[in-house]
Amino acid sequence: MPELKELEKKVVALIAEMTVDEKISQMMNDAPGIPRLGIDPYNYWNESLHGVGRNGKATVFPEPIGLAATFDSKLLYQIGETISTEARAKFNEARKIGNHARYTGLTFWAPNINIFRDPRWGRGMETYGEDPFLTGTLATQFVKGMQGRQDMMKVAACAKHFAVHSGPEASRHSVNLFPSKKDLWETYLPAFKMLVQDAEVEIVMGAYNRVYGESCSGSKLLLTDILRKKWGFKGHIVSDCDAVADIYQGHAIVTTAAEAAATAVKAGLNVECGCTFKALKEALEQHLLEEEDLDKALKPLLMTRAKLGILQHDDHNWYECYTHSDVCTPQNIKLSHDAAVKSMVLLKNNGVLPLKKDIKTLYVTGSGAADTFCQMGNYYGISDRYCTYLQGIASKVSCGTAVDFRPGVLPNTVTKNPINWAFDDAELSEYVVVVLGNNGTLEGEEGEAIDSETKGDRTTLSLPECQISFLRELYNRRRNVGKEGIIVVLTGGSPVDMREIEPYADALIMAWYPGQEGGYALGDLIFGDANFSGRLPITFPEDGDSLPAFDDYSMKNRTYKYMDTNVFYPFGYGLSYGKLDYESIDAQIFTNMTLHLKVRVVNNSDFAVLETVQVYISVPGAGVDAPLRQLAAFKQVEINPSVDMLIEFDIEPERFKTVEEDGTPLLRKGEYTVTVAAAAPCKRSDQLGVQKLEAKFTI
Repeated sequence: MPELKELEKKVVALIAEMTVDEKISQMMNDAPGIPRLGIDPYNYWNESLHGVGRNGKATVFPEPIGLAATFDSKLLYQIGETISTEARAKFNEARKIGNHARYTGLTFWAPNINIFRDPRWGRGMETYGEDPFLTGTLATQFVKGMQGRQDMMKVAACAKHFAVHSGPEASRHSVNLFPSKKDLWETYLPAFKMLVQDAEVEIVMGAYNRVYGESCSGSKLLLTDILRKKWGFKGHIVSDCDAVADIYQGHAIVTTAAEAAATAVKAGLNVECGCTFKALKEALEQHLLEEEDLDKALKPLLMTRAKLGILQHDDHNWYECYTHSDVCTPQNIKLSHDAAVKSMVLLKNNGVLPLKKDIKTLYVTGSGAADTFCQMGNYYGISDRYCTYLQGIASKVSCGTAVDFRPGVLPNTVTKNPINWAFDDAELSEYVVVVLGNNGTLEGEEGEAIDSETKGDRTTLSLPECQISFLRELYNRRRNVGKEGIIVVLTGGSPVDMREIEPYADALIMAWYPGQEGGYALGDLIFGDANFSGRLPITFPEDGDSLPAFDDYSMKNRTYKYMDTNVFYPFGYGLSYGKLDYESIDAQIFTNMTLHLKVRVVNNSDFAVLETVQVYISVPGAGVDAPLRQLAAFKQVEINPSVDMLIEFDIEPERFKTVEEDGTPLLRKGEYTVTVAAAAPCKRSDQLGVQKLEAKFTI
């Protein structure tokens, strides 16, 4: 096993043998081979947001917002490990046929750990939600599962987009953001710090936007002062695609490509996704850079390939044992299924669920019921098997059950035919499952959401009116004949206006984009072969129009940490088929400032429950110059029927420090409130009957 120092010597020696043109060629994402040095062609651009993406056959897991809803860091580690195995297998098979194309490599530009600060952002589906601690915790385990050992990495993961990047999509190439230092250090940077220092992530991607006047892909503050010097980052930094061109085109910080390329390299960028670095030769000629700057930039970049064992064609491939037989295995499919089950969130149930399998008649309808695309999200791979919601439901019922289906409504299209038999069938059936919501044509990244007038963002949280009117008509017709039993399943990667949906649903499920096994997972859940355990990783606002302006990056009145009103479903919320009682709490602060908690929870139901016990802390001054509350810990526990369980937490003081206006962390003196609850504490949580316990401690 080669030591890192040996790899470093090898890289330095290779750089010394390169010409200037060869050095420049290696600093762009599509790096050509250098045959005389035994260096193979390599493309740094690869995707693995929720499975190996854009590269053919692979296991497709739930979109990250759904993975966040699992609140299961161990699951994220397993998924990361599985993705890396499939990635190595596909890499090995691609190289056998001489394929060095984009998306066939081992440097993966995931996870996206930007904070989902505004529910209108189209790319929020790619993130782990609105909380920096939850985001960092889940993403850390994902990266550890992906990368393995530092000196013989399985694949290289990437923390993106650094930093303060979360919409709007239309202005990301030109906007200049000035968040308060408090918001910067309290919200926008913590997850990145966790991935750098706890997960040793190998790659960081700079964002498109500016922060404090500097392009994020050419920011000395972000890339050198914070990332390299303050946090000790050792890996390489890549630009978002064409972000270096934005330095002179979108942001107009400089006037030429040579100046933009020099700015990026001087700030600490190692590799560009794009072609502006072709102007580096001109930058050298104009003395904007020295050749030593290229050498400095190349070293961590080539070290990544050396640690992967793929820098030269005769390097030892530590993972050459993986082949096509390791892709989409039964074990991988089961993991995707388990993740989909854990991701779905039960938001309402008036007792209609779980359904019995021997019901006489069941009607399935809605725009997403038979549409695989409603399960895929974005940056997806292509599985060799998908189960739609319709198929998953049909697979569960008795052969004697009459199941029928009609779409009834299209995702975003007015029904032109005045005759719609979907309503007649819905009147006759015992139960109706209606699948509505968003898909990747309505929300996503610029260029992907082709049915969006705002390049992927949403101007409203409402579903398209055609879907709402369809649901309302279904409800009215069934009520007119004395029937209930409408189960609404929502697809999508972001909150929607529940005021238009919840009154017409007897049961309401947020299914997100659950991946290839989504249909089977939904079938398991609604027929009681599995219990719901998913929790919302983002607040569902009551009124989207009351949110702060989308282009306002201040955190005031955003997320569960800073808002106490305008909440329909709170962060961390989710129901199950069981009933738990939070009975007692004991809080003790040790001399080293560690908080020790003992919480007693009782399962007073006939169902085993996988409970996510959440700990929130309000510091002295909460709501004035500190967050109203902040997630300090969470733990998942399986509690069987009639079981009384004592759950303990040891919480380090780092978790209840605050960030002052200048970004300095501080452990405040005074009285703290700790709340152990089944969702973020707020007035709406109380109205929903969310279980909680409170205690005080003083520092």
